[in-house]
Amino acid sequence: EDVKPFTPEKTKEIVMSLQQPAVFCNMVGDWPALHWNVKYLSAVLKGKAIQFRLGLKTVDLVPQFETSCSYVEATLEEFLAWSCGQPSCLSGPFSCYDYSKYWAYADYKYIARIFEDKPEIFQDVRWSDFGFPGRSGKESTLWIGSEGANTPCHLDSYGCNLVLQVQGRKRWHLFPPGDTSFLYPTRIPYEESSIFSKVNIANPDLKRFPEFRNSTVHVVTLSPGQVLLVPRHWWHYVESIDPVTVSINSWIELDADHEARVEEAITRTLVCAIKSAENPKDGDLWLNPTEVEATSHEINLQYLNKAVSAYLKCQETSVSGQAHSSSTGAGQRTNTSSKRKRREVGCEPEGCTLLTQDCSTSKAEELQKIPFGPHLIQVLPQSHKTNMMGAVAVESDGRDVPHENEGEHFGKLHCKRKRLLMSNDCETAAHQMDSDCSPCTSQTPLSTNDLLDCLVNPRVISLVAQLLLERTRV
Repeated sequence: EDVKPFTPEKTKEIVMSLQQPAVFCNMVGDWPALHWNVKYLSAVLKGKAIQFRLGLKTVDLVPQFETSCSYVEATLEEFLAWSCGQPSCLSGPFSCYDYSKYWAYADYKYIARIFEDKPEIFQDVRWSDFGFPGRSGKESTLWIGSEGANTPCHLDSYGCNLVLQVQGRKRWHLFPPGDTSFLYPTRIPYEESSIFSKVNIANPDLKRFPEFRNSTVHVVTLSPGQVLLVPRHWWHYVESIDPVTVSINSWIELDADHEARVEEAITRTLVCAIKSAENPKDGDLWLNPTEVEATSHEINLQYLNKAVSAYLKCQETSVSGQAHSSSTGAGQRTNTSSKRKRREVGCEPEGCTLLTQDCSTSKAEELQKIPFGPHLIQVLPQSHKTNMMGAVAVESDGRDVPHENEGEHFGKLHCKRKRLLMSNDCETAAHQMDSDCSPCTSQTPLSTNDLLDCLVNPRVISLVAQLLLERTRV
């Protein structure tokens, strides 16, 4: 008999109260989704093509954002043939990419879409065991990658995250929300709900980003059958370390998401307005491939107004006592199946009875209540003295034994900045400034992106959102 270490109620309590990453062990042994290896999924999809993102395995000082990757449509059979080194005639579109030089990632694949003709498969994923009844594969996302496949370091604006590892292993590098300034946040490339870091975590440029030294990394290698909790606003860089990896995740919505949507609406309005004013011939790929188009100012303002209205409606509902945070039925999962581009914010009151992380208790008291042990392993911070890019592996048998893997060294300065094209008057002014102030002679002209990095910095946007909501209440 498969007896789980925690009841659904207890697991949900842990998920909603824990403010640091942790790994659940022995919680999913009876999930049919554990059989979702690539060979099984390829048989289920029966030759259906999906999009893969391809990137170079070489590690540069600059993050390999999705805007600089290649994309192909291919079947899982072709992906398997390529990752196993079979003849190029079997790997289809992948035959143009040398496996020793490239990695491939089918990321952000919404299970509800790719298996829309097989809805019965949704029940293979049972998040009800984690205290969320009714949540299944329909509200989850599938990730399939080859060795080296990675997601640039970023934080998610909405919710907290539960990640099930199915096949192969993935290494997670996590940083707490308090390290945001050390990660040099940027909204270029722009994608709703994702704040990227300018730092390439795998090879940080410490001359250009010296404050990164002050960050505190938590590293864990996730093995099949384990579930990682990524709390709200924790930064993460994820890489596949086995030939083939499969993961399933679900974002758990929180009350704080309503204010986050207001902040995202403000950010979208500013980024689209300013970047759209630039000369398109500059060739700056500022819009992430996941964003279909740069929306107009009118549409962005409509979205902002809807986000503010939804926030205020939920505030009123909470005050009136009609909200029940313990309710976790299917009706409350508004927009959770899609972490990206979630702009449908005109939710009804019942859709606003989301889950709340209680920050009232102190961190020490909170941790004392958490039942850490062989079934729930705390992801601890790693010392910079040992090596920042080392890894703490959580063994699949659930024993709380850390292992440090061989780390990587910090890179040298390699900074390429796009210069502003200045008019003759501006060139003259710049020359005069340089002659009057000798320390400025080597200063690189500020670009639109430099301005945006300051203008839509998370701290600034948070303040603007608060001022905007205050104005709306008056």
